[in-house]
Amino acid sequence: MVEWFDDLKIGMRFASGKATVSKEDIIRFAAEYDPQPFHLDEEAAKSSVFKGLAASGWQTAAIAMRLATECRPFGPHPLLGAGVDDLRWLKPVRPGDTLHLEGEVMELIPSRSKPQGVARVKWTAFNQHGEPVYTFNPIAIVPSRPN
Repeated sequence: MVEWFDDLKIGMRFASGKATVSKEDIIRFAAEYDPQPFHLDEEAAKSSVFKGLAASGWQTAAIAMRLATECRPFGPHPLLGAGVDDLRWLKPVRPGDTLHLEGEVMELIPSRSKPQGVARVKWTAFNQHGEPVYTFNPIAIVPSRPN
């Protein structure tokens, strides 16, 4: 079990639970945070580049964050970050899609001056068909084991 930065290893993998996105979820999120026709209105969405109602990319990101938090890759420690690289929306998330998240530790950089390190985990969200829909690579700050 991971409790500290020192417990992480390159290649270590994490997997989340699942989250299903409803039409109502998509419209509610869009109405508050991303009010564009292809997120709010099924008819308008049909003539958009998405050819149908699609979740906001930011909603997909928020769902992925929730799934990452729930799988607790850094044990008892919160997911603290200094930024995110390589954030990409790969495929629209549709009403009824069920997402899950998979992560792989790609890089570990111990701090020279603080009791912590930077963990780079490449996260990918997949839909129920196993298709990648979103990927991101946060710069996570994880505490080191106390001396």
